[in-house]
Amino acid sequence: MSAVLCGALCHAQTTLTIATVNNGDMIVMQRLSKQFEQQHPDIHLDWVVLEENILRQKTTTDAATHGGQYDVVTIGPLEAPIWGRRGWLLPLQTRLSQSYDLNDVLKPIRDGASDSGNLYAVPFYAESSLTYYRKDLFAAAGLTMPAQPTYDDIARFAKALNNPAKDIYGVCLRGKPGWGENMAFITTMANTFGGRWFDAAWKPQFNSPQWRHAVQFYVDLLHKYGPPGSSSSGFNENLTLFENGRCGMWIDATVAASALSNANQSKVANTVGFAPAPVAVTPHGAQWLWFWALAVPASSKHADAAVKFVEWATSKQYIQLVAQADGWASVPPGTRHSTYEQPLYLASASFATLTYQSIMAADPLHPTREPVPYTGVQLVVIPAFPTIGNQVGQLLAAALVGNITVDQALEQAQYATERVEKRMEVGH
Repeated sequence: MSAVLCGALCHAQTTLTIATVNNGDMIVMQRLSKQFEQQHPDIHLDWVVLEENILRQKTTTDAATHGGQYDVVTIGPLEAPIWGRRGWLLPLQTRLSQSYDLNDVLKPIRDGASDSGNLYAVPFYAESSLTYYRKDLFAAAGLTMPAQPTYDDIARFAKALNNPAKDIYGVCLRGKPGWGENMAFITTMANTFGGRWFDAAWKPQFNSPQWRHAVQFYVDLLHKYGPPGSSSSGFNENLTLFENGRCGMWIDATVAASALSNANQSKVANTVGFAPAPVAVTPHGAQWLWFWALAVPASSKHADAAVKFVEWATSKQYIQLVAQADGWASVPPGTRHSTYEQPLYLASASFATLTYQSIMAADPLHPTREPVPYTGVQLVVIPAFPTIGNQVGQLLAAALVGNITVDQALEQAQYATERVEKRMEVGH
């Protein structure tokens, strides 16, 4: 058989369908994955890149029905332990090669992707939350960002920075409804204002004064000093606003730091400052803990090839590849000790140490000042949470728009959560 003909026939291609979110780091992964295909000529990658709310809907449906539509899915700390426990995902710890060095992965992240000693996903990047601010605008206004800002500081600064005539707004925050969008941020606010999703007996707490104080503060802050259309802005929309110089401050994921510092895409790369997420009455739960991880559904027809890809995309070698292609400041953050031991990374990413400290300080086991029966900082790791979180997110977005009052939104959130709790046996 001729070499040309064998080249066509001897490498029967396996096509892996990869479902991932449309965040910047994943788009880089898609671009660099050509190297994986060169190293594995028998594997072809087919990408399905979606906005995160849509991604969650599609991957959850496919995993639950064992549809086999995806060979690799991008999931977080809500899905990994629950889906793994239900048999929807393949356990990975025995499938990864020794060179992968699983012990190098930060323990809080590794634990969040596991259940009962089984690892069900490997983290692509991990994040906590930070306060981003414009150092030039702060200097012009005579303001100084403290080492640990409070929400009262944020309100005061936002008022001083707000300048709609120049298309600059005091603060940008998530308003797009969704358990992983507006509720990720608002939950950390509720936490640090002393609130919690459920008390120790699993009774919803939206009718508490702490939730009312937090949500009213959030709505007032965006009404007075936020950009128009905040109720439709999620992570990506606010990232674009800040990169284009339209936000004086932004409280959001640590993963945004590399994009904001990249002069090729951020107009404010030379003036962006970094501070911890703000606190109110308690530091508990003020900054979140999240990761995007790659998992292999149990229904994948190409599991061995899928494991090869997830190992490649989350390895030390991949981090080196991103550094070579785009610079050390652009590598996926928050997953490996070795990344934060790399002098070139620490020298080129002024946000690296603060990101590491924020991730390690977040405590999913003690996310609030008062005792709670759940784990998770900006989410509650129970199967019912996507339903509850999305419903509450819609109600709080309606309050932000002004269709209902904050009190009405929280009253309806309490009622809706109690109904779901009874129907889905929350906590069981």
